[in-house]
Amino acid sequence: MCSLPSQAKPDTNSCPHASGKYFLPGGTDHEDCKTNEKERKWIRPDTPSKCTWKLGKPISASPHRHMSLPEPPNILPNILNKVGNTPLVRINKIGKHFGLKCELLAKCEYFNAGGSVKDRISLRMVEDAERAGILKPGDTIIEPTSGNTGIGLALAAAVKGYRCIIVMPEKMSMEKVRSAFIFESLKSKLACTRGNECRDFSNDIGKVDMLVATAGTGGTITGISRKLKEKCPGCKIIGVDPEGSILAQPDELNKTDKTTYEVEGIGYDFVPTVLDRSLVDQWYKSNDEESFALARMLIREEGLLCGGSSGSAMSVAVKAAKELKEGQRCVVIFPDSIRNYMSKFLSDKWMIQKGFMTEEDLVKKPWWWNVSVQELSLSAPLTVLPTVTCAKTVEILREKGFDQVPVVDESGVILGMVTLGNMLSSLLAGKVQPSDEVSKVIYKQFKQVSNNFPFSDIKYNSGFECRHGPMLNSVLVHLVAPRLVLWPYIGLFY
Repeated sequence: MCSLPSQAKPDTNSCPHASGKYFLPGGTDHEDCKTNEKERKWIRPDTPSKCTWKLGKPISASPHRHMSLPEPPNILPNILNKVGNTPLVRINKIGKHFGLKCELLAKCEYFNAGGSVKDRISLRMVEDAERAGILKPGDTIIEPTSGNTGIGLALAAAVKGYRCIIVMPEKMSMEKVRSAFIFESLKSKLACTRGNECRDFSNDIGKVDMLVATAGTGGTITGISRKLKEKCPGCKIIGVDPEGSILAQPDELNKTDKTTYEVEGIGYDFVPTVLDRSLVDQWYKSNDEESFALARMLIREEGLLCGGSSGSAMSVAVKAAKELKEGQRCVVIFPDSIRNYMSKFLSDKWMIQKGFMTEEDLVKKPWWWNVSVQELSLSAPLTVLPTVTCAKTVEILREKGFDQVPVVDESGVILGMVTLGNMLSSLLAGKVQPSDEVSKVIYKQFKQVSNNFPFSDIKYNSGFECRHGPMLNSVLVHLVAPRLVLWPYIGLFY
């Protein structure tokens, strides 16, 4: 969640967003910076919106360009034609589980080409920039992000032949973190509802009684709400804002001791320019525990591989939609998929460590759950001496069908382990020779646990990572009384 600079009068340490002058570290006001003002102009992400759109005005008075979404051909000209036309999927089990009488539908935006709802705004911004002559062949697109918008822009740039630079904060992961910066773009709220996305609001699919969507920068919920307010005046717009964010209204909803949250891509500690909160009929606050629980439930019960913010939206939808009657319809926006969250809420270990689950919550415990290491009857594992050559170690591993082996000296001290993949990589790169000792490619970092640990504690509390995701289906144990050293080992547990 990015932070907004103070709106107070800037001092020597203030952010240049708030002033026409440029203050550099140390408090010196460098007048020569003014000569570069055109190149270094900053736009605050919470400035009042300049958009003149008003509900009730005719399309001819709209400041935006309206266009129809053509029917996709059987063979797409390029992958950008797979942006939009995402499916509405009926939720069959979860609605019944929570006692809803209405029809519950999911708008699965992760079926866009780049995997998220942000593909829509990315393509629209590029196309509008081309149309306006701002973006020309040979130009470079620079996007400060570590999330879905950057992926969407990179996709559009690749197809259209632009160079694209994605700027990320240091040490941030593309899989785990959303952008910490926002630039105002009047286009960002438009692409969510192109002309005939809902083609005929008099027919069955055009009837929407309630829409539930999360809010981050606000472009998606603003664009969708505008079109629905025009075409379905009776549709109730429900905004979802996580606890710890301040987007919800009234402000009393935002009072909490929480300052951070784990669900990504939604919520802020300031109100972005593109978010038109007047279009939202009612706000609900979501929390991490319910969000991840519903996301996992959607995967397990409905087969929808959605992300955490989709769980946030659904956790609110099952509450808000209780007011709807039989024959009415609630649509929930699913912004993205589990692609970015494989190591987070999809992992039992992560959920337990964060306090969102307990071990008792696991649907099915494996047979080894309460078994301690010392209860296992295991033969001594294959080991190699540190003086064995790399070539001989590769030969042994291939002969035995293993891809890794502990390295133990003559006195029985475990020095570490070597892997087939790392050895072959080092050999091909010329870092080691086949005749070199295996000690040159040894991994010396490993986890140790006492021999009376149950495997459930090893799995979640020791920091041990299994190669095959959240299920501990393989482990190699070597006795070194009174402690044990563990490595991944294929085939021990099924």
